[in-house]
Amino acid sequence: MAFKTLTAEVEGAIGRLTLNRPQKLNPLSREALAEIAEAARWFDTNSDVKVVVVGGAGRAFSAGADLGTFQGQPEGDLRAAADQGRLMAEAVESMRAVTIAAIQGWCVGGGLVLAAACDLRLAADSAKFSIPEVDLGIPLAWGGIPRLVREIGPARTKELVMTCRPFEAAEAQAIGFLNRVVPESSLPQAAAKLADSLAAKASHALLSTKRHVNAVTEQMLGTARSWADADGLVVGLGDAEGVAAREAYLKGKDR
Repeated sequence: MAFKTLTAEVEGAIGRLTLNRPQKLNPLSREALAEIAEAARWFDTNSDVKVVVVGGAGRAFSAGADLGTFQGQPEGDLRAAADQGRLMAEAVESMRAVTIAAIQGWCVGGGLVLAAACDLRLAADSAKFSIPEVDLGIPLAWGGIPRLVREIGPARTKELVMTCRPFEAAEAQAIGFLNRVVPESSLPQAAAKLADSLAAKASHALLSTKRHVNAVTEQMLGTARSWADADGLVVGLGDAEGVAAREAYLKGKDR
């Protein structure tokens, strides 16, 4: 499959989805979100694919949502634009294949939601995480809240989302977000080794396990309610206090 913002390829039972705008740290624009969802559906058309490794080219996994592509939309299109992240996360999470996020460098905001939508997560020991949405005057959307609650619990979710403080790979593993942390130079090999070990197993057993675990957690958390996240995001993008917070945050980043 040919895409503008990512690459998607299959070799035997293993697929690879790689965000491919490394010069901008793989931002999640509207186009990127749509292409991730399309790639997820494309992998599902290949019944031989058992595992898909999700990563980012260059020195970062993803710098998160490209807010510039969401602002300035005609009123009728704004909610649809705001809802694209949720559709992306649901497409990744519902894939038949087991998904492995391989995280290096920064994993920010919407990039963290993409990682949370994957089944398993590996990270380089130098990886850094951040959820800056509240500092930007907007709520964490795209189904990020229920997925974080599922992985790290409600108290940790509230802390990290409300404070917006960055955290490192060791903490991300300690709180349960990461399955494993490896030396930065070993991340590609560690992801490949895990993918190979899973691809050697029976498809039915893998799929049944994935679906069973997801069904249990869906009953607990109700990610289906995340369709309303777009409404909160639209309000945040237009809220005067939120706009001021966003301007202050971006000015601080430019210093």
